[in-house]
Amino acid sequence: MKSTLSLRNVWLMAISASFLVASCSDETTVFENPEDNLVSETDQSKLDNSVSFERAGVLDIYEDPIASAKRSSITGKDAEAGDYPLTLVAQIAPPTFSNGENLAATHVVLDGDYGYVSYNTVGQDYVGAIDVIDISDPNNPRVTSRVYYTNADLNSIAYDNGYIYVAGGVDSEQSVTATANSLVAKIAVSDGRMNTSNITYGFQEGYNATDVRIIDNNVVVTSGQDGFVVVYDKNDLSALNETAFADLRSVAYNGSEIAVLDAAQGVSFLDQNLNIIRTINIESDFGVDAKRSLDFLNETIVVSEGTKGAGVYNAATGSFIEYISILTNPENAEPGDVVTNGVAVNDNVLLMANGAGGLSLSENKDDSTNGVGVIELTGSINYVASKGDYIFAASGKSGFQIIKLNRPTESLVSSCENLASFSGSSAYTVEQGSEQAFSGSKRFNSITINGSLLLCGSWTVKDDLAINENGVFEMNGTIVIGRVNRQRDIVVKAGATLRIEGNMSIYGDLILEEGATLEFLGDSSTVAAVWGTVSKANGSSITGTFNDYYNKF
Repeated sequence: MKSTLSLRNVWLMAISASFLVASCSDETTVFENPEDNLVSETDQSKLDNSVSFERAGVLDIYEDPIASAKRSSITGKDAEAGDYPLTLVAQIAPPTFSNGENLAATHVVLDGDYGYVSYNTVGQDYVGAIDVIDISDPNNPRVTSRVYYTNADLNSIAYDNGYIYVAGGVDSEQSVTATANSLVAKIAVSDGRMNTSNITYGFQEGYNATDVRIIDNNVVVTSGQDGFVVVYDKNDLSALNETAFADLRSVAYNGSEIAVLDAAQGVSFLDQNLNIIRTINIESDFGVDAKRSLDFLNETIVVSEGTKGAGVYNAATGSFIEYISILTNPENAEPGDVVTNGVAVNDNVLLMANGAGGLSLSENKDDSTNGVGVIELTGSINYVASKGDYIFAASGKSGFQIIKLNRPTESLVSSCENLASFSGSSAYTVEQGSEQAFSGSKRFNSITINGSLLLCGSWTVKDDLAINENGVFEMNGTIVIGRVNRQRDIVVKAGATLRIEGNMSIYGDLILEEGATLEFLGDSSTVAAVWGTVSKANGSSITGTFNDYYNKF
């Protein structure tokens, strides 16, 4: 959003927001094929170079708020192994081009093997971009398509059935096609490539379009100060209905009701005809021109409320339930930079983008939400989205960070169900002569194997994994060790055995000493991704069929 309003004007618009606009504004217009101010990136090397693996690998979670403020995690031997074995897949740098050097990531939507990202420019300039990112290979995401807008900010993005829908702002006085400052565009995309030869546009009142959501056969768009929530036909972007609000920031849908966040009032629940059913009055300071979002979580609705964190409300009654506070307050951060900008829900996981306070993870169990901790990421987190096994975190000018949850598949959980769930130290040791076997999904600081250990599930090891002489380590599922900028070598010592069925990623070297054995079970779906080198002493052996991902064997 590119403008500011006086407090008096905000309250005048808040009063007017209670009235339903019976017919659509004459200023809502559809245009097709405008050729100005749109550039497609054709240099694939530039797209490839925007992907960085510098910090790829195991992510820690700062579980203790005091420790997280100082960016140091619990590493004592008595600390239990934590849930959520997360890994950073890669970081995507924001687009840059002539007169477009200050783009910041604003929104992402995930669908199948692709992520679709929108960008805008902070300040008075209207400059934006769209990225399409192929995430079909979890070890190697690729930017497959990029479009620059030289006259438009893009604040939100949605995907449906072969089309991208973006919402943003344009300087209508400088555009030959725009009749209002808030826009929505429909762009065809196929196999990760955008087709810009036939883009459909719609324009609506409001200083800047803030969010877009696909609901059945309609496109719902909110615009900010002095704006509307507008329902468009998904096929041709013809406007079907609209309602005026003071300062809309976001829209959510739970399958039956639409919810919109109005910074001047709170949350309004709407039926399919945009009639206001009920409201939740919220007096939080949502900031001026700041991105804020909301999402449904079971029977509740979660609202990003700036310095207060995330507010949780009963979606049916509107009653306040709790605030989920921001878990960290880093040193040297400006007070206004530690705010909850966005929330995202993935099954029982709640993610909060807290600006300089980072990305926090909470879990919802037994009708209560408990903070787990702050994920070890760099940059100020401005937006978060999550679907399936992935989290996308927008870091403004630092671009996007792609995180993998590493959840075990249902078939893996079923194959592990006869084993006891792991519950023990994050610095776990199997003594000589001991045989241990566990299922689960945990993150360790270190594992030392002097006896025999079977892990069935999904696991990460931040530091050391040692398989000592005559030790046996069997893994069925997924295991990741180390990180690119903090590499850890795995040494299989004399007479020891490492047996893998599933996926093994080592950010470091794999060293097989004399008499050591590495066995791969199953077929070529078993993956060995070794970032460093593989060293094999005389008398060591490697057997089985597997996918040598980086060709290191």
